[in-house]
Amino acid sequence: MKGPLFYSKILLFGEYGIIKDSKGLSIPYNFYNGALKVDENPSEKAKKSNQSLIQFVDYLREIDIDLVTFDFGTLQKDVEAGMYFDSSIPQGYGVGSSGALVAAIYDKYATDKITVLENLTREKLLKLKAIFSAMESFFHGKSSGLDPLNSYLSLPILINSKDNIEATGIPSQKTEGKGAVFLLDSGIVGETAPMVNIFMENMKNEGFRSMLKDQFIKHTDACVDDFLRGDIKSLFKNTKQLSKVVLNNFKPMIPAHFHELWKKGIETNDYYLKLCGSGGGGYILGFTENIDKAKEALKGQKLEVVYNF
Repeated sequence: MKGPLFYSKILLFGEYGIIKDSKGLSIPYNFYNGALKVDENPSEKAKKSNQSLIQFVDYLREIDIDLVTFDFGTLQKDVEAGMYFDSSIPQGYGVGSSGALVAAIYDKYATDKITVLENLTREKLLKLKAIFSAMESFFHGKSSGLDPLNSYLSLPILINSKDNIEATGIPSQKTEGKGAVFLLDSGIVGETAPMVNIFMENMKNEGFRSMLKDQFIKHTDACVDDFLRGDIKSLFKNTKQLSKVVLNNFKPMIPAHFHELWKKGIETNDYYLKLCGSGGGGYILGFTENIDKAKEALKGQKLEVVYNF
């Protein structure tokens, strides 16, 4: 048995801001994916995933049946047969490993599910987001539901505000373009919950709250608008400002050995770095107007291009 593939995602803009109603833009990232599987001779990794699924099924039974119902008979049978999530998506890297799993379970076992093929009204998108938020909370303690939504639909999602999301198109890539969005591997696994806790603690501080509103959210919203409009010049101007704000106010979320590289990018304009997901490890997102220059400046770092301008 092997189910359909569900892809990882990248939140290009909006990390932390969307908690406080900034805009956000999330795109599928097809380099990594996962699928539900049953093997005759499961590996240790498969057995571990299966153990986690057993607990997940118990958790799903607690979800309000007015929100979503599952075919628990089949799901239980498959999990007992050793079903696991076979995934190349790195965990703790901010690219949506639990989101893809949630999408796969909903796709296969939800009864009366909202499908990708129907007309996706805002109501349906918000209902899916609420379902996925409830399901993914098993992994993170609190989830916006956006990662599984992205994975399930395999479409870019524009977040205008908490109650206003839509599937969107993004400018098509220019494969010859020098401008690029890239991922840098920090080499350490990030944990979402502790990072979100630090953020929530900081939110009690009035200075932090006003910085979030007047600087962080302002530049995040501008970046989303610039990216969707294809206004590259303005995008890089705003990304530079965003990179500065993050370096000055989100230090705990940036792995220590990246503080200097972060600063260097802002000073040289060779590249600008920002958080990918909650930070603390995993991937760091980079933007550059000249990928050759950025590669030269970041020699020795593991760099993956995800989008070309």
